[in-house]
Amino acid sequence: MSTTNGHATGDGSAALTATRTTEVNKLDRVVIRFAGDSGDGMQLTGDRFTSEAAAFGNDLSTMPNFPAEIRAPQGTIPGVSSFQVHFADYDILTPGDRPDVLVAMNPAALKANLADVPRGGTIILNTDEFTKRNLVKVGYAEDPNADETLSGFQVHRVAMSTLTQGALADTGLGKKDAERCKNMFALGLLSWMYHRPTEGTERFLREKFGKKPDIAEANILAFRAGWNYGETTESFVTTFEVAPAKLARGTYRQITGNTALAYGLVAAGQQSGLQILLGTYPITPASDILHELSKHKNFGILTFQAEDEIAGVGAALGASYGGALGVTSTSGPGVALKSEAIGLGVMIELPLVVVDVQRGGPSTGLPTKTEQADLLQAMFGRNGESPVPVIAPCSPADCFDAALEATRIALKYRTPVLLLSDGAIANGSEPWLVPDVADLPDLRVEFATVPNAPDSSGEFWPYLRDPETLAREWAVPGTAGLQHRIGGLEKQDGKGSISYDPDNHDKMVRLRQAKVDGVDVPDLVVDDPSGEARVLALGWGSSYGPIGAACRRVRKLGMPIAQAHLRHLNPLPKNLGEVLRGYDKVVLPEMNLGQLALLLRAEYLVDVHSYTKVAGLPFKAEELQNVFADLITDLVPEGVQ
Repeated sequence: MSTTNGHATGDGSAALTATRTTEVNKLDRVVIRFAGDSGDGMQLTGDRFTSEAAAFGNDLSTMPNFPAEIRAPQGTIPGVSSFQVHFADYDILTPGDRPDVLVAMNPAALKANLADVPRGGTIILNTDEFTKRNLVKVGYAEDPNADETLSGFQVHRVAMSTLTQGALADTGLGKKDAERCKNMFALGLLSWMYHRPTEGTERFLREKFGKKPDIAEANILAFRAGWNYGETTESFVTTFEVAPAKLARGTYRQITGNTALAYGLVAAGQQSGLQILLGTYPITPASDILHELSKHKNFGILTFQAEDEIAGVGAALGASYGGALGVTSTSGPGVALKSEAIGLGVMIELPLVVVDVQRGGPSTGLPTKTEQADLLQAMFGRNGESPVPVIAPCSPADCFDAALEATRIALKYRTPVLLLSDGAIANGSEPWLVPDVADLPDLRVEFATVPNAPDSSGEFWPYLRDPETLAREWAVPGTAGLQHRIGGLEKQDGKGSISYDPDNHDKMVRLRQAKVDGVDVPDLVVDDPSGEARVLALGWGSSYGPIGAACRRVRKLGMPIAQAHLRHLNPLPKNLGEVLRGYDKVVLPEMNLGQLALLLRAEYLVDVHSYTKVAGLPFKAEELQNVFADLITDLVPEGVQ
């Protein structure tokens, strides 16, 4: 197939090349937000632009934002879906506070996102959708193109639907099917504006629609039409370049948090030599972990989609009883349902990894929005004294390492482990440095093979413990001579018989707590470049990026500030108390009403300054910069500069 302004490549795709001279503006970073109706393909568009930025070598961070409804009313604000990508020529930490460029496919997308665009920002509108009917749907009394609504912005009005249909006029596609390709027109236009590679997108479209070659070619034609529109129209006189980032040497790939977590579990199975069984029930935003793991049966991964949350965790715990590694994935509502089975895991002392991809609550809450409000549930959401280790990844790529760490703890200490991801991490993406397999931890375990009773009975006592870790021995059912009993009733120390003795219960409760308290956790590392900071910014989970970006901004203003981030939330690092007491003020941003701050105040008697947000969206670096700067300023004596 011939292509305007391009040359054919070996796989049939076309490398589009510019023929018109435009002013090229070199930038160090850009934030782009694609927004449209939930049926407009904004997630695919954003993901493809991100993939090309990753292939180009930029550092990047993304933030998908989509409605909870499978199909909200077309053209309404509740139905707006967006995808924000921040790419740069240096190491970045967040998807960006505000979009430099907003691509709005309809009036709803414009109205829902306009307040986030800074004055002077670029707005690209699909004017075909700005009909009177669509304007009324979102409460516009007048067309924002005709009044002062968009004054102060750089606005490009493009009839994307009409131009797409024109480009596909000879394909034989109906008007409706042709109009669906307008997202690829938008992608082509933005690819031209930012000098993005094009071959990868064309190759992707041919693979994605391999069984429907006519649809594949239609999308490619629309993509090329968008690119060529930018190349030929006088509306766009400037293009932009963002150079590749200088990252550490190695092999990188773009990865989302859920995918990285799934890969971490696959690696954990390989490093431990155990089969992995994921017993789960689909729930937003954790379902992609099931989808990804189901692709890797060749690595000994068994996935079981149960009829409900309780059955899922029951199957995972049963797999651990049988000598495999049981894993269950869910979100906050599912953790509530699984709580009794997790408590059973605490009692029978078997490894279990529970992945909680947190979302807005309570109850069904905000299924597609992020939050960090399950920490207290993870810590205490079971009956009785039921301690479990809790860890939290800080970024999409970090989910890989967090999965390995959760597995290590579960296997070494024979305990359920709660891994707290969240929606921002799960759906967001960033470059991931693919690790060398030789550098992965050795997670192999030794099963009991012979009776261990200290007397001459020749019996197997399931609750005899390792003196260092306090973990009990793990015997695979059916091993000759190792018959034993486990269950939810309290057990006699060592022997494992059912026991209602008060002193024994007291001892077993304290042993289970001591086992979790004794989990080996690395000391907290503090980033304090000047060594003069009096304020410490502390965080956990996905707040890492916004806190880090805010600290960079504050330091550029000449204000010293220290930063530390907690991965292990139970038990906490042994040096944490010393670190907290080493600063005049400790500020702790959380996407909840101060859950970790509550725990730290109780544990260390330190007056932690809690800054909270429960809007279903991540912190912005700008808002945290203001919080941090105000705290630092408050410490400066009046009259001192």
